[in-house]
Amino acid sequence: MHGHGRLLGIDLARGIALLAMAVYHGAWDASHLGLTSVDVVNDPGWRLFARAIAASFLLLVGFSLVLAHGSRIRWQAFLRRLAVIVAAAAAITIVTFFAFPQSYIFFGILHCIALSSLLALPFLRLPPAVAAAAGIAVVAAPGLVASPLFDLPALAFVGLGTQVPVSNDYVPLFPWFGPVLLGMAAGRLAVDRNLTAWLQTSRTPGLAGRLIAWTGRHSLAFYLVHQPVLFGLMFLAAHALGITRQPSVAAGFVPQCRASCEQTGVAAAACKRYCTCADAAIRQERIDLADASADTRGRVTAIVNRCRTGARQ
Repeated sequence: MHGHGRLLGIDLARGIALLAMAVYHGAWDASHLGLTSVDVVNDPGWRLFARAIAASFLLLVGFSLVLAHGSRIRWQAFLRRLAVIVAAAAAITIVTFFAFPQSYIFFGILHCIALSSLLALPFLRLPPAVAAAAGIAVVAAPGLVASPLFDLPALAFVGLGTQVPVSNDYVPLFPWFGPVLLGMAAGRLAVDRNLTAWLQTSRTPGLAGRLIAWTGRHSLAFYLVHQPVLFGLMFLAAHALGITRQPSVAAGFVPQCRASCEQTGVAAAACKRYCTCADAAIRQERIDLADASADTRGRVTAIVNRCRTGARQ
């Protein structure tokens, strides 16, 4: 154990995932501000990197649930943690709604972690094989099951619709609840077979290890703070270098649309077709994506749905 009964290995793994996330967001900021010519949002390597980071976080969520509540659910600690995550997720929704009204984050990684943590509780008492099988089914479901019912805005968080919502960070339950269940299965196997010793250490880690572990212990605070800090630093660097090119709101639509679409498992070709179609229509109709009015939102939604239908044909 490491400090207050924590496992150093888990803190280090979470800290490494957070640092990897910071690398991705730093690259995204540099691309967005014109500091690099690399299209981070659409580059296959960077997209794979981003998905791997999200999967690692969710695997750790499931593994940590078993470590924290394997013998019995500590309801006070669980509900306190859940309330903090829900509040942070709500804050992100509110902030991004005003910053990016047409692509705000209504169900991102924190939303997914909060709901997945709640839905995962029954699996704490089930054999690891059940959690693993359920996890595989959840990951596979978007490619096998789809229904217009889940296209309703109130059900978009499920991830089983025939249309993909436009959002800067869309992490629906299907397929992303799957890694949480797989992490639980791995955690239960590790606990049942006394394989958690490798997560413990009696040696004091070096400075780098301590910093990474500290980051892992304060993961939510790091998540909320790192991007504003990184973006601010990149913004200052761009102006110091005389790079003042700022992509318009419309210019960022296609990358954001494609990233959200492909994250749900839709084929890249189909995502490219419908996002390019929507972008062309938005430009042709001279729609200002910074306008948060109900009329503008309705026009954009109609365009996106029309193009999605055409892309599937």
